[in-house]
Parts: sequence; C-alpha cells; structure tokens
Amino acid sequence: MKKYLLILFLFLSQLSFAKPADNRFFELRVYYCNPGKLDAIVARFRDHTVNLFKKHGIEGLGYWIPTKNTDNAFYYLTAYPSKEARDASWKAFAADPEWKEVARKSEENGKIIAKATIHFLKATDYTPKIKASKGNEMRTFEMRIYTAMPEKLQNLESRFRDHTMKIFKNNGMDNIAYYTTIESDSSVQPKLLYFLAYKNEASARLSWENFRKDPDWIKASTASEVQGKLVEKVESVYMQPTAFSKFK
Repeated sequence: MKKYLLILFLFLSQLSFAKPADNRFFELRVYYCNPGKLDAIVARFRDHTVNLFKKHGIEGLGYWIPTKNTDNAFYYLTAYPSKEARDASWKAFAADPEWKEVARKSEENGKIIAKATIHFLKATDYTPKIKASKGNEMRTFEMRIYTAMPEKLQNLESRFRDHTMKIFKNNGMDNIAYYTTIESDSSVQPKLLYFLAYKNEASARLSWENFRKDPDWIKASTASEVQGKLVEKVESVYMQPTAFSKFK
C-alpha cells in the first residue's frame, strides 16, 4: 500500500509540474519584395501594420531580415488562438479602411511585395515556452527547416526532445521555438521548423562547429541512425530582428 501511494504521489507531482501544451495556431510568412522595396515593407510594418495586427487580434512574435538577403526577403511569425481565429483576424484586417489607405499610400510608387510564402505551424510538445525576449539586446537568429526521410519525422523529433536541444544548449545555442508544419495534403509528411538564437553570426558558426564535434551529439546521432539517416534536407537562414520584433 505504501509503495502504491508513493508511486501515485510521484505521478501526481509530475503532472503538477508538467509544461502546459501551447495549442495556439502559428503562421510564418516570407515576403519577397520587389527591388528597392525592402525598406518600404519594414517602414510599413513599423509605422502601421504591427499596430493594425494588434487591433485585429494578430499576435506578432518575430520580425526578421536575413543577414544575406539577395531575395529582398522579410520574415515574420504570428500566433492566434486557433485556425478559425486566424481566418477571422485576417478577414477583418484586410477589410479595415485604415489598412486599405496605408497599403494604397505605401504603394504609390510601385508594388512592394513580389511574392509570398506561408507556413502554418503547430508547436511541438518539447518547445520552450514561446514568449517575447527579455531586454533589448539584438541577437542573431537562425531558422532551420528539416525535411525528414519518409516515416522518420517521429524519430527525428525524439532525437531533438531527448538529446539535441540539450546539446545545443551546452554549445551556447539558445533554443527559441520548435514547430511542425501543417500540410494541406494529409499524405505529405510535416517538416520540423525551429528557431535558434546566438550572440552574433560568428558565435553561431563556432557553436555549430563545436556541436558537430561534441561526443554526446556523435553518440546520439549514431544511435538514432542505426536503421538509416533521419534527415533528407536541411534549410537554414540567419536573420537579424527588427526593432519592433518581440524576439530579439
């Protein structure tokens, strides 16, 4: 009986300290601007769009510009209580007369955005709490997208949950947020998309160099790939946050 009560106490203790799941709906957009228009999109967000987002229930988390920006890209991450809330917020935003006037004035000398890509996202169960950065120190961020080998996403996530994130931290890499993509085609395997932060880009590259040589990583990687490699493709972009970004 005492043994049973002890097990029950430990179980309840774990539940009380369990991290609540972040069930919000997330969206990552990338705007590719026409030549010479990157400053215009940043100004429009800074002076108008961010506040209009707030007005319509769109929570802006991160706003970034790539450090090597040959595509004139502007990245931003937003959050909503649900997919339905997201759709309602964007409908209201698009219909707002203030936004229509801002858009008209900002494009008097030409269209700003050439094309856009959108990723719908859900937070993983192992992501750190997704919240605004403390202080105003500007760090360098890295967004990475992993396309797992067929049927290997679960194995890849287990490696991150059980090993990779801790090894990142041990090598000076700040785990910011982890998501999986929500694919419109249910037959398509979701991707892992996550953000890291560093003091600067030089320290990021040094951290990765040390990470790849870390005995703990070599051990975890080797053990996880006994039945074959887990990752088919890796995409990476280093970015600097804007002054109005919550992630800094």
